Amino acid sequence: MIRARRIWATATAVLMAVGAAPAAAQAAQPPQVRPATAANDNDGLPPGWRIVQDDGRSALEWRSPRPVPAGDARVEFHANDKVVGVPEAGKDGRTFRLPLDDARTTDPADLRDLSVLAGGRRLDREPGRASDARGTAPTAKRPVRLPAGSVDPGRPGTYRTTTGEYTLDPVRLPGFPAPVEMRAVVVAPKGAPGKRPLALFLHGRHATCYVPGDEDGVTIDWPCAKDAKPIPSHRGYLRDQELLASQGYVTVSISANGVNGQDWNAEDGGAQARSSLVRSHLARWADWAAKPATAPGPVREAPKADLSRVLLVGHSRGGEGVNRAAMDSLYPPAPAQDGYRGKVRWHIRGTVLIGPTIFGHNPVPDVPSLTILPGCDGDVSDLQGQVYADGTRGVSRGKALHSGVYMVGANHNYFNSEWTPGQAQAPADDDFWSDPEQPDPVCSPGTATRLTADQQHRAGATYIAAAARLFVAGDDRVRQLLDGTGRRAPSADPARVLTHAVGANRGAGFLPDGSVTVTGARLCDAIDPKAPCLNSETGSSPHFAHWQPEHETGRRAVALDWSAPGSAATVRPAKSLSLKDADSLALRVFVPPNTTGTRLDVSVTDSSGKRAKLGTVRVDGLPGSDRTASYWAREVRVPLTAAVRAGLDLRRVAALELTPRTGSGKAWLMDAWAWSPGTPVVREAPLTRVDIGRMKVKEGDSGVRTYQVPVRVSGKGSGTVRLYVLDPITGEAKDRLVTVRPGGTVEVPVRVEGNTRFAWDTSHDVLVKAVRGTVVGSHSGGVTAENDDPEPQVTVKPVADEVTEGQTLKWRVALSEPADAEIYTSIQFVSVAGGPELSSKDVDEQWLLENLIGEVPAGEVPLSQLDYPFLWVPVPAGSTSVDVTVPTVADEVTEPAEYVGIQPGDDEGAPQGPVLKGTVLDAP
Repeated sequence: MIRARRIWATATAVLMAVGAAPAAAQAAQPPQVRPATAANDNDGLPPGWRIVQDDGRSALEWRSPRPVPAGDARVEFHANDKVVGVPEAGKDGRTFRLPLDDARTTDPADLRDLSVLAGGRRLDREPGRASDARGTAPTAKRPVRLPAGSVDPGRPGTYRTTTGEYTLDPVRLPGFPAPVEMRAVVVAPKGAPGKRPLALFLHGRHATCYVPGDEDGVTIDWPCAKDAKPIPSHRGYLRDQELLASQGYVTVSISANGVNGQDWNAEDGGAQARSSLVRSHLARWADWAAKPATAPGPVREAPKADLSRVLLVGHSRGGEGVNRAAMDSLYPPAPAQDGYRGKVRWHIRGTVLIGPTIFGHNPVPDVPSLTILPGCDGDVSDLQGQVYADGTRGVSRGKALHSGVYMVGANHNYFNSEWTPGQAQAPADDDFWSDPEQPDPVCSPGTATRLTADQQHRAGATYIAAAARLFVAGDDRVRQLLDGTGRRAPSADPARVLTHAVGANRGAGFLPDGSVTVTGARLCDAIDPKAPCLNSETGSSPHFAHWQPEHETGRRAVALDWSAPGSAATVRPAKSLSLKDADSLALRVFVPPNTTGTRLDVSVTDSSGKRAKLGTVRVDGLPGSDRTASYWAREVRVPLTAAVRAGLDLRRVAALELTPRTGSGKAWLMDAWAWSPGTPVVREAPLTRVDIGRMKVKEGDSGVRTYQVPVRVSGKGSGTVRLYVLDPITGEAKDRLVTVRPGGTVEVPVRVEGNTRFAWDTSHDVLVKAVRGTVVGSHSGGVTAENDDPEPQVTVKPVADEVTEGQTLKWRVALSEPADAEIYTSIQFVSVAGGPELSSKDVDEQWLLENLIGEVPAGEVPLSQLDYPFLWVPVPAGSTSVDVTVPTVADEVTEPAEYVGIQPGDDEGAPQGPVLKGTVLDAP
C-alpha cells in the first residue's frame, strides 16, 4: 500500500478545529464508542467517519448505519475516485478500519470526499436517492425473447441420483492460522455406466457461522464459536448438482468457510487459498479413482469419476478461486505460496464463473469459460467478471471460447439456495437492497425485469449444464446458446439471457487495445481519471470495471457520439487483417441502457481502397438504472458475402467503418472479429507464469539501501506483461512492457532511506497484468519498509489552567522528539472535586459542536457527562507539540469558580498520567 504520512498530514488540516493550535483536537472517540457525526462538512470528515486508535495503530474508520453482510466484493475506501485502501471489517458487520500505514492518497482535499465502495457499489449512501440518479427509466422492459436453440441443456437427464456428504481431515494453507475444512456434498447418477465426468462446485465469500434462532448471530469467524454452527454454503447448489447428475455427471460441492473466515488479510483476496483447496479435493478424487475401496461412502456409491474431464464451477470469490485452480493445474505456483504440493492428475476442460470477482484481472486464456453476469448483482455490482472474457484477447492462441452471459434481473445470492431467504438454514437476504419508497425500476422485487429466486436458480442451473455439455461433452449444438448467436434455452424461461463471446472460431480482430487509428469517433481508455470511455456519473459498464491503477494503458474502446445520421467512424489497424474464409464479421457493441433501435451500417475497406457495405445492424440497450452495470455489449454479425461479391481482398482488410443511421445517439465498439461457426479443440499453450511477491525490510537508521521486488517467472517460452509501479507517496502508477522468460529476472528496484524518526511503514507496490504469452498468478506485491524507531513519548502539561470566564483554557501536548507521522493522544473530560463542573453552557457553542457532540444538548450538561466526552489530539509530523484549548464564555450570572478535569490517554484510549485540573473564575 501507500505511505500514510501525507494522508494524515492532510487529515490534520481537514480535521482542524477552532479550539486547537497549530493542529486541532478532533471531536472523535475511543474505538469502543460509536462515532459522532460531523456538524460542519467543511471542517470535519463526512458523516460516519472518524480517526481511531486500533491495536497501537491510528486508523481511518467508517461505520455503516446498517449491517453490511459478508460478501465477495472487496470493500474499499475511496477519495476523489481513487482507492485509498482496503479496510478490515469489524465483527459487528458495520465497522471498517484502514490503518494509516495501509492508506494511499494524492489530493490534499481527499478526506473531504471519502466514499466506500464494494464492486463499484456505494455502501455509504442510500440506494435510489434522487440526487444519485443517472437518468433512471420510470419503467424497464424485458428484452425481446430470443428464438429457442436446437437443444435445451436445462432438461433433466434419464438417471436417478444419489446424495451424500464426506468430511476429511482439515488442511493447512499458507498464511491462514486455522486449518481449513475438507467437507463436501456429492450428488451422482445411479447406474451410469463407465467413468463419468466430474463437476466441482465452489461457493463464494459469505458469512461462515450462525446461531440458530438468532437473526443477529451471523459472523464470518473461523472456527465458529461453541454456540454457533457453520453455514452450509456448499449445499446451496444441490439443484444444479442434481440436474448434472441426472445427465450423467458426478458432482461435488466443497465447503470453504475456513477460507472465507481468514481471507480478509490475503493480498489476493484468498484466490490462491481457494485454488489450493480445490486441488486438494481433486487430488483425493484422483486417489479414489485409483483405489475405490479407500473412498468415503458417498464416493463409493457413485460411478468412478473421470478426472480427464473436469468442469469447475465457482460462485463469486469461488469463481476467482476455480480460475486460479485451472491456472495452477497448468502452470504451477511457487511451492511456498501453495497449499497443494502433489502432482496434477486431472484435466480441467472448462470453468463456469457465477457473478465472479477477479481482483487480479488474470483469466486463464486457454481454458474455456462461461461467466454469468447477474444484471441485479448487489454484491459484485460492477460485474467485473466480464474480464474473464475481455482479458483473454490476444494473450494466447485464442481458440478457447470465453462466453459472457448477461442474466437480466438476477441478483448475486439466489444462485445459492443457502443464501436465499426462505430456503437457507441460516439468515439470508436479497443482496440487491431496495428501498420500498424508492423502488429500482429494474431490480426491485415485483418489477417486470426482476427474477424470483426459483426462476433465477433454474436459469443458472440451465447455463451451468450448457457449459458442461459444450466444454466437457463437446456438443457443438449448445454453442449457439453461449456465443452471441442469439438463441435461448427454454428451460431458463422466463429469464432473459443474452450472450456474447471471444475466442473459439473467431479469427483476426479489430481490437481498440492494439495499435489502431480512429477517425470520426474517439479512441478512449477504459480507466482514465480525465477522459474515460464512460463517465461514472453517466453509467457503469462491466467492460470498464476498475482494477487498481487510476489509469490503465492498453485497455480501450471506440466511443461514437453523433447528432445526425451519416457520420462514419473508421477504425484502421496498424497492419491489415485477414478475414479470408470467415463466415461473418462479429462485432461487440453497446449502447445506453433503455434505448432501442440504434442502427449502424457496417463496411470494410481493403488495402487497395476498395470498399463494401456488409449490412446494417440494430443494437438495443439493456434494461438499466443508476444502480446497474448495464452498458454491456451485444454481439451482432454481418455476413461477408457482400465483400466477396464486391471483389475485396479479404486477406488484406485495412479498415472497419461504422455509420450511424439513427438520428442521434451513442455507441461503444469493444471489438470486431472474423467469425465462423464451430468449436475448435483447445490445446493449452506452454505459457510463462509471473508472480509478484512481497518483501518486508527494516528501514534502518541511516543510509540508502536498494532492494528488488521479488518477481518469480516460471513456465515455458517467453511472453510480455505490463508492469505498474506505484509511487509510495502519491499512489500514481508508471507502467512499462516487460518481456519475461522462465528463470529470468525482472528488475524492479526500490530505494529505502533509513532514519531515526518514528513513521508508519512505507509500501512500494507493484502490479502486473498479462499481455501476450503469459499468465499472472499473484498480481500484486512489492517491498514494505517497516518502521524500526520507537514512538515518541507524550506528555500533557498546563499552559493556562486557571482563567476568567470568556478566556481560554489551554494545555500543551508535547512529544519527546519529532516524528515523521502524526502522533495521537486522547483527552477525556472527567469530573474533579472542589466545586461545580464546567458545563455545555460555559463553553463556546461552535467549539462544542465541532469537537465533542455534533449537536447542542438540551439544558446544561457537565462536560464529563456528554455522550462523547473525548478529544483525539494529533501532533503533526515534524512538530513536537500542539495546544488543546477549551474556549469559555462569559455570562451575567454571579457564580463560584467552576472546574473541569482532563484525563490524558495513550493511543489505545487508556488513562496515561494524572488527571489535570482546569479552573474558570467568575468575571469581576
